[in-house]
Amino acid sequence: MAFVATCIEATARTLGVSYKEVYDRMNRVNMIDGYIYPRYETLHTESRENIAEGMVECLNNWEQKR
Repeated sequence: MAFVATCIEATARTLGVSYKEVYDRMNRVNMIDGYIYPRYETLHTESRENIAEGMVECLNNWEQKR
């Protein structure tokens, strides 16, 4: 769960919004359970900057599909 929090906080910082907004957006598209948890092994080896960039891209893509 700490890794998920790190992903959310880094994404929020990159977007310049609150962590609550990012959590709500990720939760709405099922990104936490559908992307972050299944890819933990790969994601946790990345830098915070790379994680944040990837999360922003993924979040935007998943939101467009809805």
